[in-house]
Amino acid sequence: MQSVKETAKIGKGKPGPGRPKGLPNKTTQSAKDAIAFAADALGGGQRLVDWVKEDEANEKAFWTTIYPKLLPLQVNGDLAVSGALDFRQIIVNGVKPGG
Repeated sequence: MQSVKETAKIGKGKPGPGRPKGLPNKTTQSAKDAIAFAADALGGGQRLVDWVKEDEANEKAFWTTIYPKLLPLQVNGDLAVSGALDFRQIIVNGVKPGG
């Protein structure tokens, strides 16, 4: 009886090296390029500002969904470096406008 590893293997020998580290997936890059093109064609940054100002719900969506995508997922650093800020905890409180 063959093991799961043996039956799952396709072809002979070792698998190829795959995509080099740091090189983006072509499909992902194509999608990002298409989205950037569409954003530019729809008015770019100024259109985004106009959209945010149209409605309080849009501003909430901007600050809670869109803007955080610009923030790093992980903060790396040495807290012992002289002059560095020492953040032990970050608390984000949502505040309802006018409430």
